[in-house]
Amino acid sequence: MAKTVLAVDDSASIRQMVTFTLKSAGYDVVEAVDGMDGLEKAKARSINLVLTDQNMPRMDGLALIKALRGTPQYASTPILMLTTESSDAMKSQGRAAGATGWLVKPFDPQKLIEVVRKVIG
Repeated sequence: MAKTVLAVDDSASIRQMVTFTLKSAGYDVVEAVDGMDGLEKAKARSINLVLTDQNMPRMDGLALIKALRGTPQYASTPILMLTTESSDAMKSQGRAAGATGWLVKPFDPQKLIEVVRKVIG
């Protein structure tokens, strides 16, 4: 059975690129438009990996990570930040919130697949 990735980003074009890239590599992808939407979708089904942007309306990536980490179901699920934010301060905030890793946009589709494979197989 295919592993499921939750792609959370307020940019439709980024969600489309992530979805296309990961589906072509055999993953199921669930899209969410912001952190609140992502949290609702994560609670509604089983997700193997969360890819989230940082800067979004309603709930940003760090708040989403903290909310997911506070849920027993997602206490140890890999969560990758996929964002334009690349400062060391932001990365350390991400790690403190519980992020597993960090990818900077724009992303290389092949690199995204490699990282996802490394994290969830």
